[in-house]
Amino acid sequence: MAMKLTRYEQETIINFNAAEKTAEFYIRDPAIIRQLDSLVTEYPDTFKCVGEPDIDKTYVMPKTAVTYRKPRRLSPEQREVARERMMKLNDFCITKKSLTFCVTKSIMLYTGG
Repeated sequence: MAMKLTRYEQETIINFNAAEKTAEFYIRDPAIIRQLDSLVTEYPDTFKCVGEPDIDKTYVMPKTAVTYRKPRRLSPEQREVARERMMKLNDFCITKKSLTFCVTKSIMLYTGG
């Protein structure tokens, strides 16, 4: 019987050292477990599930699968282009049979027709 964990208890612990070529992931977060389960299914030679008790799973994979990235820095021009692109994605109108519905920031408005 699986227990329901609080958000705080849904942890991920990554453990590796300089001497070994593999990293071990101890996971109690169902979303990350699903992601790693799909990697295990798709790439069984690279990603392995080595422990599966009630509420957590342990995976082993090459250390090369663990990556670090520096934060993305946008210039003011890049930020403005991204802002305009998101405004276009978030703001749109649909017209059907003389009725117009506009969606603006997740709010649906009926504008008549």
